[in-house]
Amino acid sequence: MPSFLFLYSLPNMKKTFVLVVLFILPIVAYLFFASGVNNFGKLPILTQNIGDVSDFDPKVTLQDKISIIGFLGSDVELKKGNAFNLNQKIYKPFYEFKDFQFVMIVPLGAEAKVEALKTELGNLTDIQKWNFVFASENQIKAFFKGLKTDLILDKNFGTSHVFIIDKDKNLRGRKDDEDEGVKYGFNTAVVAELNNKMEDDVKIILAEYRLALKKNNADR
Repeated sequence: MPSFLFLYSLPNMKKTFVLVVLFILPIVAYLFFASGVNNFGKLPILTQNIGDVSDFDPKVTLQDKISIIGFLGSDVELKKGNAFNLNQKIYKPFYEFKDFQFVMIVPLGAEAKVEALKTELGNLTDIQKWNFVFASENQIKAFFKGLKTDLILDKNFGTSHVFIIDKDKNLRGRKDDEDEGVKYGFNTAVVAELNNKMEDDVKIILAEYRLALKKNNADR
């Protein structure tokens, strides 16, 4: 190449290099890390073999299900916003996955309030995988204690946090969360937390079971 042509091409080469650095490399890096998290990551087990809600309601079980567990408390009407956040950000994108379910534990006596909530949720989506289990206050306290988290129930036996439970009744979460260190549950009052953390973790555990199923089918 003649020297004057090479010198002429230098500005264009610099522009191309700058474009690659600014736009292409970040996209490649994002795809690499996203692929690593969703395809190869595993959501840590924080508590093994928790109780089963079938002790309260024989029609509902955590065994062999991927469950999102919540505690609405007796003030159900005050938790409607939390339920709607959870419904829109987590339930609707994932409820069609096989063996995926929501289980809300509620004190006895709040049945009418739950029916009102179900009606409102039903106007937004198919709520066939929203399960509501009623238990005594002592049963709720004992079940929650069995999760072995760093969280507490409020005076109405509820919490804004929900928890991911795997098919073997193990509590899954994060051991190295950038904000909390060990992260046991997700705050349904904070939409950003559902978007930026819980959605990713649900994707990971669903992918884990999909990969396991594919491997089992391939080994047959």
